[in-house]
Amino acid sequence: MASARHGTDRATGAPIADGKAEAITELMLEVAQCFFRIRTLGQKTGLITSWGGGSFGFMRSLALLGPLTVPQIAQMRPTSRQRMQRLADELAAEGLVEFIDNPKHRRSKLVQLTRKGAGRYGELNAQLMAIASTMGVALDEADIRKTAGIVRQLSDDVKLRSERLS
Repeated sequence: MASARHGTDRATGAPIADGKAEAITELMLEVAQCFFRIRTLGQKTGLITSWGGGSFGFMRSLALLGPLTVPQIAQMRPTSRQRMQRLADELAAEGLVEFIDNPKHRRSKLVQLTRKGAGRYGELNAQLMAIASTMGVALDEADIRKTAGIVRQLSDDVKLRSERLS
């Protein structure tokens, strides 16, 4: 990346609009790299299934929000209903979630945690907190929270832009 506010990228020769655009680009690329590292760690620790399904995130949604339909869960994530259905079926086969009748819709069942699922979620959450407590030792809580807010804002912006293109 070039160091000038207005200039060209040394690697590609492409014009750089300004320092802020360059900084946002760098942030997006760092977040993407961090995501793939988090996914690898998640797969190694069981927080994410081997095929990439976010079992922890799925169960977290149910733990925090209560029973939801598969389409509702898919809407909360940048993924397809089919992928969330696969994850729901996998978790149901393990006895971690169950499908129950939905009083608002006959055909779209609700998914809820089972007692076993709530216990597993608690174990995974404790495991995640144990991992997180050993990370970022040189960072203070205020900086971490500010960074999370910035990433959240950027994520919301990307989501809106993506929805406009659909």
